Amino acid sequence: MNELWALGQGSVRDVLGRLPPERNLAYTSGATILRILDEKGFVESEKNGKSLIYRPLLEKDRYQSRSLQNLSRTLFDDTPATLVARLVDDAGLTEDDLEEIRALVERRLQNDSG
Repeated sequence: MNELWALGQGSVRDVLGRLPPERNLAYTSGATILRILDEKGFVESEKNGKSLIYRPLLEKDRYQSRSLQNLSRTLFDDTPATLVARLVDDAGLTEDDLEEIRALVERRLQNDSG
């Protein structure tokens, strides 16, 4: 999705061409991923000659929000606190990372109470 957002629109080859060489993703794998994203309504495709041209339907922040909500629902029993706890415990966060998270939480609490 990141590469498709950067392109605006593109074919499977266009998207794969933007990936770092070490990714080494096969054409068929890239095509499958884009087809699934199309089926789920995250992108749309349009036939252009023999190729399909894909275009994102969601902006990145909306896509991230939906994906995170789905992750929370399916993997963390719809308990966001458990998701955050796993992130804080396992991600090897630096002290600066934790301070930034604390500031975000405090800002949210202030906005909700004000």
